[in-house]
Amino acid sequence: MPEETKEILMKLKNAVAILVLGVLAAVALIAMKIVPTVQSIMDLNEQYAAQTLVLAEKQKELQELELTVKKQDDLSGIEKELFVPEEAGLDTEGVIAGEFSEILELIRANTIKMRSINYTYDPSDDTFVKGAPQKFNVAQLDMEMIANYKTFENFLKDLYKHEHFLDIAKVEVNPYEKDKSVLLINFTIKLYAKKG
Repeated sequence: MPEETKEILMKLKNAVAILVLGVLAAVALIAMKIVPTVQSIMDLNEQYAAQTLVLAEKQKELQELELTVKKQDDLSGIEKELFVPEEAGLDTEGVIAGEFSEILELIRANTIKMRSINYTYDPSDDTFVKGAPQKFNVAQLDMEMIANYKTFENFLKDLYKHEHFLDIAKVEVNPYEKDKSVLLINFTIKLYAKKG
């Protein structure tokens, strides 16, 4: 073989070797970039699967809690009894005092502030007073209160759960102009008791 051909073959081998090395280097660089990305994707898939399981568990817990709350809030069918004083022969104020103290305790427990309260005993327009005045004592309480939305909501729930019959005759709620989270409330409630 002539010297020139050997030289051309040598140059061709070197060129092929350089080309192969270049391709191998390019493949290696691509692999170095792709492998971490693929690994990252696989890790993310594993995390996604794990978080999906956690989410399913939390959703189940939430449903159970909502069901429990719904059962606690559902008081339909609960019959209320009229308040009966422990002592007989008391006037309306004396009879209703025990019942009123329970309502005041609910107001205090819900951190509601009282601005004023007016009492009307045995109001003539009340159905119980009109129908059977000899059997029932009635006290109408006209109250002005200050509360926020949550405490007032809790107070109403507590009244609803209260063991004795009562009538929420009027609720008037206005937000305070300087702070809309504060409520100014005009609230009328009638308390009933059997005469002893």
